[in-house]
Amino acid sequence: MDPVEVTPGDSPFIIGMPHTCTCIPEDIRDNTLPEAQTPSDTDWHNHTLYQGLPPGATTVNATFHRYVLDAKRDPSGRSLYPGQNTTGLVPLTNFNGSPLWNVDPEEAEIAARRVTYHASYHATLSAEIGRIKAMHGTAILYGCHSIRSLIPHLFEGKLPDFNTRTDNGRSCAKAFEAAVQRIGWTAKNYTNALNGRFKRDWSARHNDLSGSGVHAIQMELAQATHLKKAKGPPFDFDPVKAMPFQDMLGRILRTLETLAPTSGRGA
Repeated sequence: MDPVEVTPGDSPFIIGMPHTCTCIPEDIRDNTLPEAQTPSDTDWHNHTLYQGLPPGATTVNATFHRYVLDAKRDPSGRSLYPGQNTTGLVPLTNFNGSPLWNVDPEEAEIAARRVTYHASYHATLSAEIGRIKAMHGTAILYGCHSIRSLIPHLFEGKLPDFNTRTDNGRSCAKAFEAAVQRIGWTAKNYTNALNGRFKRDWSARHNDLSGSGVHAIQMELAQATHLKKAKGPPFDFDPVKAMPFQDMLGRILRTLETLAPTSGRGA
């Protein structure tokens, strides 16, 4: 199976989904402990949550689970959050801090996975950014993520429902950041944070968004907003609970699309 699945679109949006797949190749699965065989640390049902939002978007989807390799991490293995508990390029533990492997992967295996999975995902993402920018003169890289609200090993307290990441304003125009926050802060029954626990984005830096016309925003959503049971299996989607949440996501994406034709970096 190709490690990356692309659905080309013709709008300014590129929807990145690096953590939605539960697939672990058999040769890698053979070395996993039971904790890894139920891949709970998945961005559950993002495809359903964002279906048709926005129309015409390109999607770039990793077809491997983050336990195989985390496509959002720095390929050097450098931590995005020095001094804090986190998971690495090839995670050794899950989000609860439990070991994943019978024998931890050695550097040679990590290097091979880096080529097969990480490099493939980012080469595809870069190609789609170039294609969309050539088509529109601008591109919006929108990273779709979701996570449990309570993970004591990684975070103190409860995470907000909307967690917007712009690398402290370096990855997109100010107008984009402000628009997302305006909608988030006025949302009833939902909590919102900008560059809180989630700040840095290796993909945005790697794809060199310092030039005009390319904007990256990551959205980390609390799974309690759209799953029937967010703490553990079976991770079923709750369409009734998700409906108002999807309406808000639609508002955010439509607003960003209206800004795309006129908004340059730093605007």
